[in-house]
Amino acid sequence: MAGPTAARQGAKQAAKAAKLPVFNWVAKTRTGEEKSGEMEAYDVESVNVRLRQMGLQPVKVKKKPLEINIKIPGMGGVTPKDLVIFTRQFSTMIDAGLPLVQGLDILAVQNPNPEFRKVLLEVKERVESGATFADALSHHPKVFDQLYVQLVAAGELGGILDTILQRLAVYIEKAEKLKGKVKSAMVYPSIVIVVAVGCIAILLLFVTPTFEKMFKDFGGTLPGPTQLIIDLSNWMQGAIWYILAVVITGYIAFNRALKTSKGRDLFDRFMLKIPVIGDLLRKVAVARFTRTLGTMLSSGVSILDALDVTAKTAGNTVIEKAILHTRAKISEGKTIVEPLSETGVFPPMVVQMIGVGEATGAMDAMLGKIADFYDDEVDASVAALTSMIEPVLMVGLGGVVGFFLIAMYLPIFSMAENIK
Repeated sequence: MAGPTAARQGAKQAAKAAKLPVFNWVAKTRTGEEKSGEMEAYDVESVNVRLRQMGLQPVKVKKKPLEINIKIPGMGGVTPKDLVIFTRQFSTMIDAGLPLVQGLDILAVQNPNPEFRKVLLEVKERVESGATFADALSHHPKVFDQLYVQLVAAGELGGILDTILQRLAVYIEKAEKLKGKVKSAMVYPSIVIVVAVGCIAILLLFVTPTFEKMFKDFGGTLPGPTQLIIDLSNWMQGAIWYILAVVITGYIAFNRALKTSKGRDLFDRFMLKIPVIGDLLRKVAVARFTRTLGTMLSSGVSILDALDVTAKTAGNTVIEKAILHTRAKISEGKTIVEPLSETGVFPPMVVQMIGVGEATGAMDAMLGKIADFYDDEVDASVAALTSMIEPVLMVGLGGVVGFFLIAMYLPIFSMAENIK
């Protein structure tokens, strides 16, 4: 008996090393309701066994036809929306008393995202092998970050995993909403600037040469603005490849500089000093810091561990260094207020409110209130930035196009005067 069993186990291990096939299944519940879905398994019998474990009676199991997947860079993967839906559903299942493995299996089978389904099945296998849920999640850092893993570990330790998962879902939703606000503030001016640069390039490279030929045929001296545009056009036509080379090289060099600690630090400091935009980024950083720290403290994570994770998710090296400085001082026995104030990064009101929360023993609740307040502040700042940038960009673009039109029509007006 040992021989066939060993052979079967060896076959399963070999199948596990390769990508498991996907089976489409149809099954009935105990009440006669028909359900269907997909499942990764070694063979049809494995699917039937797993369906029976889920309390379902298999009706039809068939191997899924091969699909051709073309991956486009920047698309696909596990989105925050996928993570929120999984977290909420899993929290409900844990609250209902469903075992971890069974809950993970059900959510993996029903998940429409193939990449996320594969991750959940791997997590389920690790949990089946005896690993904790948090440890199984930690093997997929691109999907479950350090904050997610630490909170799940705290939930498992405290026996409140369902509550922790609900808090995580709320946190991810609010964090994505905050990120969306900043993106919306930057998208409009970026589009206008790209369109403006494109229009100017077209005018100088294609439209101006036509006018230049016409003016040469007429003869005479050209007005100053017209001659300026023509000279600029001639220069740009001769140097277009050099310009493109400089732009591409500058872009590559900038990205490489951002990947170094010194380059990133200089860039983050510069961004915080830009009028209006720097104020917006500071408010976003405060909202993220207070929301993350408040969520972790309310979940039972120690303040030193919470600050360590919060620093890594700050999104700005200046804020990150300030948080790590605060953490170091707290580990020496100081309260959180003094080191936070020393950094000069956080507004005095925020520091004072955190101090009140620490003194009253309700720091997590106070941090939540500060995060809500700064969410509203970010809304107001985004609206102000948009209303300020819009007219400036439109006037700038209109001024450039207007100057070009006047410069091109000045010689025509001069010729009309000479004819008269």
